[in-house]
Amino acid sequence: MAFLTKAANRGSISTGYDIDNSLKLEADNTEYLSKTPSSAGNRKTWTFSAWVKRTELGETSSKSAMIFGSGDTYLHFIATDKLVANLRTGGTNFFYYSGRVFRDTSSWYHFVLACDTTQSTASNRLKLYVNGVYESPTESNGYTNIAQNADTGINSTNEHEIGKYTLDESTYAEFFSGYMAEMHLVDGTALDATSFGEFDEDSGIWKPKAYAGSYGTNGFYLDFADASDLGDDESGNGNDYTETNITSADQATDTPTNNFATANVIGNTRSGKFTYTEGGTKVVRAGSTDWDSWANTIAVGSGKWYAEFKMIGDTYHFVGVGSEDYYFVGAGSGTGFPEVYYGYSGTNSVGYYASNGDIYNNGSQSNTDPTYADGDIISVALDMDNGKVYFAKNGTWIESQNPATGANSIALPDTSARYFIGTSHYQANLGAECNYGGYTSFSISSAASDANGYGTFEYAPPSGYYALCSKNLAEYG
Repeated sequence: MAFLTKAANRGSISTGYDIDNSLKLEADNTEYLSKTPSSAGNRKTWTFSAWVKRTELGETSSKSAMIFGSGDTYLHFIATDKLVANLRTGGTNFFYYSGRVFRDTSSWYHFVLACDTTQSTASNRLKLYVNGVYESPTESNGYTNIAQNADTGINSTNEHEIGKYTLDESTYAEFFSGYMAEMHLVDGTALDATSFGEFDEDSGIWKPKAYAGSYGTNGFYLDFADASDLGDDESGNGNDYTETNITSADQATDTPTNNFATANVIGNTRSGKFTYTEGGTKVVRAGSTDWDSWANTIAVGSGKWYAEFKMIGDTYHFVGVGSEDYYFVGAGSGTGFPEVYYGYSGTNSVGYYASNGDIYNNGSQSNTDPTYADGDIISVALDMDNGKVYFAKNGTWIESQNPATGANSIALPDTSARYFIGTSHYQANLGAECNYGGYTSFSISSAASDANGYGTFEYAPPSGYYALCSKNLAEYG
């Protein structure tokens, strides 16, 4: 298997501790959780822990990638994609800047923020851990230590918010886009990351483990396992958080212990040509009329894989597969970059064209199959073991294909390459709602899974084909 970078946990190992669900949050839908404690807890000493998978990068006026906060104390990503803890007390801002950026949208990150302002040593009052490692603040980026014995907004009687920050409700609110999982707030104790995770003995990858401590007055544990109550506190404290614009449809199975493919928001054939929403599963073409393509976050070189795409708009779509060479060679943001779309332009790709139903294989056109349009679901079965690909429209495989037996297959142009699965679109407002199994924004009526029980699809994956997730990759990839 191949992920785009190798910096963070991708849930590709057996952990012995499974996280089954996450919460998908979408800034455009102003989705967040909130609670106002009835009484104050320990405002000087506390620990916050959460696993986070980003699906939008950069900061805008309404999207600051806010993770958690209360009042003037909050943890968020800024425009440069650095992680910042902001604490304001007595009219003074105190900042804790991470020294690096967090742009790997293929991965889950584990963040632990531990506060103890009673410490006499200034540098011990606030500590950030990323994937089990202490993240030293960067002085040059404006880092300042919080004052000794200062009270923070956490554990106050102000509203506490997950996925949102409110400075002034009428004029200024910021939200988060992505997934969150396994979230803890411990009131009254400053802990390091080893209370919530550990390094795998064989791979060295940071992985989650069960938290065994207490939570204090305002502490909570959100596992997002109850789809009907995604703010349900499992700590025993009953500190449930209230959902705003969140429904059961926002529960996902994309988690730190089983990481699913999504759209690669930092990888498309021309920069800025797509918008990515709904947990990186809804991709819509922006801007002028020309062909551009996107790919998913995982390339595969072995195994058999299944995905679905529900089309947005008519006519000018390709659903297809492309090798890493196709996708990356020459890709960039320059205006002179050629139009690239699956099957027709680019190296080592196959595409199924909506307008005429033809299959394009490495530039060669063949076959006349059913056309497809807005609302149709195109399935892709990618057989990397035998170098074949298959397409279905609304559950019926074209050309009497049978991925389970290999009948009437389409040969991949380069069987030695690793392939992505994605789509191409020609004009603004065309796109696709993609489904790799971990989450999708389109309604599922059949709720079919693969033979291992992973993924939630509209149509059953063919026998021997699996959802693109890390547990399946560990077995078949």
